[in-house]
Amino acid sequence: MANVRLEDIKRRFNNVTAIENITFEIPDGEFWVLVGPSGCGKSTILRTIAGLETATSGKLYIGDRLVNNIPARQRDVAMVFQNYALYPHMSVAQNIGFGLEMRKVDRKIIQERVMNVARSLSLDHLLDRKPKQLSGGQQQRVALGRAIAREPQVFLLDEPLSNLDAQLRDDTRAELKQLHQELGITTIYVTHDQVEAMTLADKIVVLNRGRIQQIGDPQTIYASPANQMVATFLGSPPMNILPAIYQNNSFDVSGQLLAIPADVKEKLQLRQGHSYDLGIRPEHIKINTDSEQAEQQLSDNSTQNSELLLVEVKVVEPLGRETLIRAGLPGSAVMLNIQVGGDVRLRPGDRLSLQLDLNQLFVFDPKTGDRIL
Repeated sequence: MANVRLEDIKRRFNNVTAIENITFEIPDGEFWVLVGPSGCGKSTILRTIAGLETATSGKLYIGDRLVNNIPARQRDVAMVFQNYALYPHMSVAQNIGFGLEMRKVDRKIIQERVMNVARSLSLDHLLDRKPKQLSGGQQQRVALGRAIAREPQVFLLDEPLSNLDAQLRDDTRAELKQLHQELGITTIYVTHDQVEAMTLADKIVVLNRGRIQQIGDPQTIYASPANQMVATFLGSPPMNILPAIYQNNSFDVSGQLLAIPADVKEKLQLRQGHSYDLGIRPEHIKINTDSEQAEQQLSDNSTQNSELLLVEVKVVEPLGRETLIRAGLPGSAVMLNIQVGGDVRLRPGDRLSLQLDLNQLFVFDPKTGDRIL
């Protein structure tokens, strides 16, 4: 096992910069997740660590060893791919032990290690089967087993669960976390799924357009995102963004006046007529389903500051324990995500007043996306 350190890594393809100024260090034994939208550079970073890509500039260390010019087979890392990459003509046992065979490990040691790995992954009753006789989840566990059997210094996993159905993905994700707790091997995991990132990671690296946006533990990044991209990418449903204009000591949100908390006024140097993006998470919004009261509140809100916004329900998504609502501000294209209890009955067209917890309000610069507050 080893730590992994990247120092100002850059990778260019012809005139395109895939990743730039990538610098971080993963301590020995930690589980880090690289997350971001498609094309953000996360797989390029993983492949560069594996030795499948060559950094254009910068330094890459595994342990204390500089590995820039060391070929992939000598880096002592094991990579699990999205498509499993199993040998169809080999049995499960042969697939798990293949890396050890290539290293010419003693056959008795291979058999013992294959059996131990198979037991830990609940594959011991499938050792004689071929990959085509396995389910997708079983094939993924065989690919993981092949990596584990090698006992590498570092695990690299490139979206290993994306081909699984929802229930199997949840189960395998829990198995992965338990395996890491047992093995303690430094692990780098790539995904675009923010739920996987939040549930698996000791630390998350959020990427966008080839650059690091923020590094931190899941709770810190969720509660204190560095910018609007991070705020809206992590969280399900995502954070609501409300374009607003500061005027008359309040935020004008599509014609509705939203109160500004006193501490916000103290911390911000608000400028009359200036635009801001307000962020608030769905769990920090409460609803009032009384439409007449909502209309009255809108009338009151037209002349004075309020913590309330009037919206119209557009889409209702029942999920059992809770219901997700997509609602729009009247006369505006702005939409909000709202979470309500599963017992709340709403239909498209219903008018609601929303009470926002302004102590949980984020303020972003609409030009740069940086968090102001």
